[in-house]
Amino acid sequence: MKNFKFFAGMVLGGALAAGGMLVAQGPRHPNLMAAQDLVDRAMQRITMAQQANEFDMSGHAAHAKVLLAQASHEIHEAARAANR
Repeated sequence: MKNFKFFAGMVLGGALAAGGMLVAQGPRHPNLMAAQDLVDRAMQRITMAQQANEFDMSGHAAHAKVLLAQASHEIHEAARAANR
């Protein structure tokens, strides 16, 4: 379980960095920026839910965060592809 939490933290950190890079690209991709904002807000809400439930969600919330981190990465890659 500790390894999963570490991995989830690493993926989350990378996703947030990717999201920041997407925002830094400016208003060229307003739909992608909006999608990234929703992913970021979902991540924050899940963290709040975990804290309220003392992280006892059978790993489902942590898994959702990993999937959101993957979505964030894909949004970033879509922005990069659109910029080519």
